[in-house]
Amino acid sequence: MAAHATAMVAVVLGMLTFAVKWESHVVIVGGKDGWTQGINYTIWAADQSFYVGDWLLFRFDKYLYDVLEVNETSYGNCTGQEFITNITKGGRDFFQLTEARPYYFICSKGYCYGGMKFTVNATEPISSPGPTPNSNGVDPTNTINSLLLTIALDWAFIMKMF
Repeated sequence: MAAHATAMVAVVLGMLTFAVKWESHVVIVGGKDGWTQGINYTIWAADQSFYVGDWLLFRFDKYLYDVLEVNETSYGNCTGQEFITNITKGGRDFFQLTEARPYYFICSKGYCYGGMKFTVNATEPISSPGPTPNSNGVDPTNTINSLLLTIALDWAFIMKMF
C-alpha cells in the first residue's frame, strides 16, 4: 500500500509541476463568429499566436461546413481530396497543434474559395526568463513548488492512513 501511495504522489506531483510550467490554450477559430462564411480567416490568423500544445476549437454548422487539414498544395487549390485529417465530427471540434510546423485548414464544401481557409505556423512555447522575486524577496516559483510538495506529502500521509 505504501508503494502505491508513493507512486501516486509522484504521478500527481509530476502532473502538477507540468501544469505550472506550461499551459496550453484553446483558440476559438474565428472568435465569437466561429467557422462560417464572411470572415477573412487569413487576417484573423495573422492576429493570433499559435504554439505547440494549443488546441483549435472549430464551432460550425456541420450540415453546411466541414474542416479539413490539408497540405500546402491542396490549400492553394482549395481541394480536400487528399486531406491529412478530417476534423469534422459534430460542429464543436477540437484539433491540437502537436508539433512546430505550418498547418493548413480549409472548408472543402465550396466555401474555401470564399475565404474559409487559413494557415497557422505553430511554434515552440517561448520560455520566460523566470519570475522575479516579489517585494518581500520571495521567489514565487519556490513558493508554488513548496505548496505542491506540501500537498503531495499531505496526500501521501492520508493515503498511508488507509
